[in-house]
Amino acid sequence: MAILLSQLVIEPMRAEDIPEIMQIERMCFRTPWHENAFYNELYHRSACYLAAKVNGRVVGYAGMWVIMDEAHITTLAVHPHYRRQHIGERLLLALLEYAIARRARHATLEVRENNVAAQRLYSKYGFYTVAIRKGYYADTGENALIMWTPDMQTPEYRQLLRANRRNLLRSGEGVQ
Repeated sequence: MAILLSQLVIEPMRAEDIPEIMQIERMCFRTPWHENAFYNELYHRSACYLAAKVNGRVVGYAGMWVIMDEAHITTLAVHPHYRRQHIGERLLLALLEYAIARRARHATLEVRENNVAAQRLYSKYGFYTVAIRKGYYADTGENALIMWTPDMQTPEYRQLLRANRRNLLRSGEGVQ
């Protein structure tokens, strides 16, 4: 389902978004988070959780914690009908910009070893693999790649974000 860039809104996640988020969570993950986990994250001082919406409906979400100078991305998911439209990229960019504003120097995350599409997205934003956690995902025993960014407070990293943001906006009317 193609959407127009002007239809996509990224805003702080709210409690009333959680029922739709849970539907996406169950579609995207073999071992979904419990609903209470999302409610708890909304009220944690170190957390930042965002919802991507089209016409008021949640089509994706992402979250992270920022503690001292480190951001840890905890989740990012897009409804299967809305994938390949850069919604996940827009969510990631919003998280990284928020982390920089909170003075985080680095961001980290875990990603499934076989999730090449996600790895490509993260690499586009400067993430690189620093380690492998063997058997990290209990549902499959799959390994996790631990990825980190370079120093996000440098002019070079900020330029990378600006360039990626421009490219997203230049992609035309569609969220391509």
